[in-house]
Parts: sequence; structure tokens; C-alpha cells
Amino acid sequence: MGMKYIDAKMLQKAFLAGAKGLEAKKEWINELNVFPVPDGDTGTNMTMTIMAAAKEVAAIENPTMESLAKAISSGSLRGARGNSGVILSQLFRGFTKEIAAANQVTATVLANSFVRATETAYKAVMKPKEGTILTVARGMAEKAAELVTETEDILEFCQKVIEHGDYVLSQTPEMLPVLKQAGVVDSGGQGLMQVMKGAFDCLSGKEVDLSVEVEKRPVDTVGASGTTTADIDIRFGYCTEFIINLENHYDDKKEHDFKGYLESIGDSIVVVSDDDVVKVHVHTNDPGLAIQKALTYGSLSRMKIDNMREEHQEKLIKESEKLAAQQKAESEKKAEQRKHYGFISVSAGEGLDEIFRGIGADYLIQGGQTMNPSTEDMLNAIEKVNADTIYILPNNKNIILAAEQAKSLVEDKKVIVIPSKTIPQGITAIINFAPDLSPEDNEKIMTEEMSRVKTGQVTYAVRNTMIDDTTIREGDIMALGDSGILAVGKEIESTVLEAMEAMVEEESELVTVYYGKDVKEEDAKELKGKAEELFSHCEVELHAGGQPIYYYLISVE
Repeated sequence: MGMKYIDAKMLQKAFLAGAKGLEAKKEWINELNVFPVPDGDTGTNMTMTIMAAAKEVAAIENPTMESLAKAISSGSLRGARGNSGVILSQLFRGFTKEIAAANQVTATVLANSFVRATETAYKAVMKPKEGTILTVARGMAEKAAELVTETEDILEFCQKVIEHGDYVLSQTPEMLPVLKQAGVVDSGGQGLMQVMKGAFDCLSGKEVDLSVEVEKRPVDTVGASGTTTADIDIRFGYCTEFIINLENHYDDKKEHDFKGYLESIGDSIVVVSDDDVVKVHVHTNDPGLAIQKALTYGSLSRMKIDNMREEHQEKLIKESEKLAAQQKAESEKKAEQRKHYGFISVSAGEGLDEIFRGIGADYLIQGGQTMNPSTEDMLNAIEKVNADTIYILPNNKNIILAAEQAKSLVEDKKVIVIPSKTIPQGITAIINFAPDLSPEDNEKIMTEEMSRVKTGQVTYAVRNTMIDDTTIREGDIMALGDSGILAVGKEIESTVLEAMEAMVEEESELVTVYYGKDVKEEDAKELKGKAEELFSHCEVELHAGGQPIYYYLISVE
């Protein structure tokens, strides 16, 4: 007899298994990125997104469909990173809207959930592109809708949906030529399939790892049970630790008896035997009893007894003082005069941080290519900028969706996302802000001005591939432009100059070079000198960016 439905407890396990299935293949998915740069991040972004939800899901002791739906949706939305992570969170958002009202998940509910998930994700992307995670999700949703009339068996249903998902994934290179040329399938679609397969393994009865580290709630906050730190009842007051240096006979039976005795006088018991020593930890109201019993096996060393009730009181006092300080700081912040506008910028590198601060950024989020900030990071930044209108500069095409998602969750401030795809675009956008203009006019001007900026990013290849009919070998220096490869070479300087030649035109006026943390200042100055000779009609500026991964960022205006 097949599986006719999934209850809340099983759905909880299946979701956690799906999260762990993705996490296990994270690095493999990273390697599927089309551009062979050392910051492949699709697997990382998707994993961090789903694990943010998994931590909330794992913390639910007695799950219901409603509580699971809330944890999955809220956790993934706020934890979403990168385009793939945001799309995954939107898939979960649609999925959970359908299951929240169900008592149990049948094949019909699953099919409806898949369809709604796909519809929600497509709506979240301004210009959906086929051959991506969206295509794979839609393919599975369409197959699910077909299967509803054929089977009520959840396992048969899921297996056929996954098989079709794999097929659609295999076809993504035929939809996106850049995938075909690089010899890879879509990495986001592959990530989605790992989630599906992990969940299916759990439903099929396979033994899977469901362990997820659940974040402890901050002290003095109310938990699901309604208790606070102050309410905690410490049953056994002394934390007792010591090592027994074995001198008398001690076997498995003796250890079992010893543990049983400790359980009769306390809790939180740990007894670890290691050759001729035994490490002991116990919470008890009478440490002397534990010590007397232990002495029957040998001598004791490294004895440590702490009064937990006293520590608890001290902790309460410290936490009260901390809470009072936080409340005072928040009150002072609220008392500050609210500005008309403020700026949040994503940055990477001390030099770039200084530049953004110097041109007016109120708050910097560390991120960029190597670590895409989450929607939660954006929300925290928005909260800390005391302004009526806040402009967000993502400065990376893979962060724009997360910024837009954060914008949709804010109600008390006007948030405008300027869709800057690179650091130079973000710098240009802020510079062109005019305080006397309306937010709408500024949005238009900043977006128009940054679109006139050409950007080049110079790094190294981590694998062999072919892009734009250009053969790239592992270790080659690559210059990536706004729409593809600018130059590939063996030496950094020559590759940078070749890239500049591809970017600079007769009407170009300014070339700005930001050198990374792995570039020596003297080498950067030498490069600047050669650039000035090559492009005498342009002003060439040099700045220490301090960015990781990328040797140089080049801006041409």
C-alpha cells in the first residue's frame, strides 16, 4: 500500500532532509557556474537560504501545517541570498501558501502547491529567463498537475515529478547557449533538484541526516513556551566536573552502574572513558556524593565545582544591565532628528568602504561577489538608517533581488532600490544624487547616469571552459565586462590593459582603477602610468579598493 498523505511531522522531516540534501552538494553546484571565477556562489546562496528556514523548522517541537508554512516562508524570505536564493524563497512562499490551510498533504495538495510556487516565483522576477531554476520548477509543476489524475500514491507521484525535473534540467543548455558552451546545466535548477531528492529520500524511508543546528534564543526573550531567562528553575545547583585516574577495576558494567548512580543524584550527565582515565560531568545538589563514588574507582584530578544558581543571578543582572543600555540607545536613536534621505551600499574592501562613506553612504553591508548579503541583512540596515527615504545600492546583479525583497517587507520607510550591478555603477549613482529633487526624480537620474558607466572586473579562472568562443584555461587571468569576456591572458597587467582597450572609446573621458588587496601599490601605479600613455585623451584615476578575489575593478565613463 502506497503513501496516501504526508502529515505535519513527516513534512517537517522531509523539508529538513531536502535542506541537508542541498547542503551536501553545495560545492558541486557552485562549480556549475558558467563563469569560472573563484567566487561561484549559487550553491552557497541556495544553501544559506534554505538553512535559514531549516533552523526555524527544526525548532518546532509539535509541528502543524500552519506553523511549518510560517517557518519555511519567513525563514527563507529573510535568509534569501543571491538571485537563486531569492527565487528559491519565492518558490517556498508560494508552496507554503497552499499547504498552510491543509490538514494533510495529498498528491492533489502537492500538485497545487507546486503550481502556486512556480506562479509566485515567476511574478517575483521582472524578466524571467528560460533555462534557469524557474524553468525546472515550472516543468515539475506541469508534470505534477498531469499526475494528479493518474495516482494518489505520494511516492509514485514524487518520483515521476523528480524524473521529469531531471529531464527539464538536462535541457537547460538547449535553452541558454551560454550553458551549452560552458558544458554545464543551470546551477540553480540543479540546486532545486537536490532539495527535491533529499526530501524524497526521507519520504521513501531512507536513513538521512536531519540534524540542523538550532539557534538559541537570546536571553530574556520570550520563547515558544512563554518562559524567559528569569523563569528558569535550576533543579540541580552545582556543575561538577573531574577526571578519574583509574586505579581499580573498571569495565562496561562498572561504567553503567556509575552512570546510574549519577542519574539518581543529578542530571546533565556525561561520562567518557578514555584508556585509564574517565571524564565526568554532572549537575547535582551534592557534589560530595559524586566525588565519594568516583573515589572508589581511583584518584581524582582537575576538579571543578560551580554554583549555577549564583551564576544564574549574576547573568540575570548583567542581562538586565545590557537590556537597559540597549533600550537607552534605542530611545536616543529615536530622539535623533530623522533625515529626509539615506543611503545603504553593498561594499567589499576597506578602500571601497572609505570611498562610499566619503560620498555619503550611511550604512555599508559587507558582501559583493564572494558573499551575497541576505534579505535579513538588508532589513537590518534599513532599520538602522533613520531616514524617510532610503536608497539601496546592491552593486551586484546577484544582490538586486534580495534588495527588492527587503523593500517589499518594509512599511514605515520609503525604500528605493537603485539596480546597480557593479561597484563603479553604485559610486556613480550616489555621486549624481541631488538633495533638492524628489525621490522619483533622483531614482531616474541615478539609474540613467550609472547606465553610462562601463565596468571591467579582473580575476583568475578556476577551471577550463569556453565562453563567447574564447578558450579559458585554469589559472588564466580574465577580465569580465558588463556583457561578457573582455580579455584573457597569462599576466595581470597585460590583461587589464587589453580590457581597457576594449572599453575605452573616443568619447570616453574618465578611467578609474580600483586595485584589490592582492595587488601591490607600486604595481598599480605602474599600470596607471601605462594606461595614461595609452589613453592620453582620458583622465586616469587610481584608488586602493582592497576588494578580495578581483585584482582590479575598472570604470570607464
